[in-house]
Amino acid sequence: MTRRRWSILVASALVVIVVIVIVFVSMLPKTSTLGKSIQPTTAAGAGSGTAGASSNLTLVGQNSLFGRGMNSALAIYQQYVYIGNRTDGSNTCGSGDPRGPANVCPHPHPGVLIVSAADPAQPRVVGEIGPPFEGNAGISSRELRVWPQQKLLIVMNFRCSATMHACSQGTDAVSPFDLTFFDLSDPVHPRFIKSYVPTSKAGRSLVPHEMFLWVDPHDANRALLYISTPTLSVNTNVPNLFIADISHVATGGQITEVAEGNWNNRYPQANDPALYNFNLFVHSMGVTADGNRAYLAMEAGEILVLDTSDVAKNAAHPQLRLLTDPASRPLWGNPAPCTNTCPNGHSAVQVPGRPFVLTTDEVYGTATARSAGCPWGWVHLVGIADPAHPKIVGEYKIAQNQASFCGSKGDDSLTEQFSSYSSHNPTVLPDVAFVAWHSGGLQAIDIANPNQPSQAGWFSPNPLAQVANEDPALGGGSSNVQVWSYPIISNGLIYVVDIRNGLSILRYTGPHADEVSKIHFLEGNSNLGDAIALG
Repeated sequence: MTRRRWSILVASALVVIVVIVIVFVSMLPKTSTLGKSIQPTTAAGAGSGTAGASSNLTLVGQNSLFGRGMNSALAIYQQYVYIGNRTDGSNTCGSGDPRGPANVCPHPHPGVLIVSAADPAQPRVVGEIGPPFEGNAGISSRELRVWPQQKLLIVMNFRCSATMHACSQGTDAVSPFDLTFFDLSDPVHPRFIKSYVPTSKAGRSLVPHEMFLWVDPHDANRALLYISTPTLSVNTNVPNLFIADISHVATGGQITEVAEGNWNNRYPQANDPALYNFNLFVHSMGVTADGNRAYLAMEAGEILVLDTSDVAKNAAHPQLRLLTDPASRPLWGNPAPCTNTCPNGHSAVQVPGRPFVLTTDEVYGTATARSAGCPWGWVHLVGIADPAHPKIVGEYKIAQNQASFCGSKGDDSLTEQFSSYSSHNPTVLPDVAFVAWHSGGLQAIDIANPNQPSQAGWFSPNPLAQVANEDPALGGGSSNVQVWSYPIISNGLIYVVDIRNGLSILRYTGPHADEVSKIHFLEGNSNLGDAIALG
């Protein structure tokens, strides 16, 4: 081979190598965080958090739900939307209600409302689950899920607060907590099947708070409920997380415990709960579609990653393995012990098919705690490629979460005490997330680059002129917007509930709208519908 031909071959090889490198680099995720630190936070654009304003989210239909106020979570089965209640069936006046303090504040339609959305432009109430199963004094129907294949509605009931929710005074004995199951063979007239009280291995009745419904991708007849059972205890026999098998409820079978866990004792000095503002517990959890990981949203403890593969594969004696030592967890706010400046972790949901988790912090006004109020809580995007060392890669705030808003004209006394411009419940697609943001409305966030999340749209409903009951903790400011529920995407439309103003059905037209329009069903607190395909 001549030297000239050899040189040509070498040069050609180098060109090929360069091309390969360029192609490889171009194929790297545009969200790669290798060697990067957290990027500056992004404030939402003008109009976000303004009642009646919207961008890239168009109102298709709405229903005021009798103007009852105090609406809670929603669940969808076929054309029907089931909506719970944050208050109860009493006549209790909420804190600050000018009609009080006597019991002269009726709570109309206190049960689980049933709305037909056969025509999404004109959703209408067609039924209600009332007493003796729902709408009872002292008890809130706070969380709802539907297992559609089994025609099963699940309602989480627990005692609500006289101060926070305008409920009658009581105890867990007088106002008991449970999970209630209904047969939806007749969706307008659900039939009561049974109620169930989570009970630990040690025989302790556990108060539920939030739940994630996981249906086995390999066995459509197997379903589990991941249930947060908040406790400040460092005793590992007192669960913070409880997993129940509900596979046989629809056919009259029993509910069985699968696993339980408590990791509070891994946090330094957690035996003194005051050092964590009495807030160190599992608030909620997100579970991957395949069931191999759970992400624990810890109120004062940020986020932990849990190996739940034993549970997913239905092992005989499943173990829950903590992958994130609290010493290696990502920190926002002050490091532990955090006393009265703790984060208030609420939700943790994986970005489908990508090594990131979106977390929310929920912070109320100063009427609930002196350390609360502005700047409230916002979104963190956490890289979990190494679950032993999760890293914050980006944050998203709206304008009211900026320090410049605190103490400004907009942050008046009532807003500071009795409002919340705080992130709450997220439903997440690969490139766009929808987050209920209390008085900030529904926020659409472009997360294609998690290092630099940006506003993709927002929606705030036009407030009703009057409702039967204002939320005592969230209804005292001037906004009158309290978007609260996990958004549900059904047949390309977004369903979301405002505590005060009822149900809104929306169409998204912003960045990555094609991702939304293709969705048959997706919600942030189950692996139903398109969750499996998204990964």
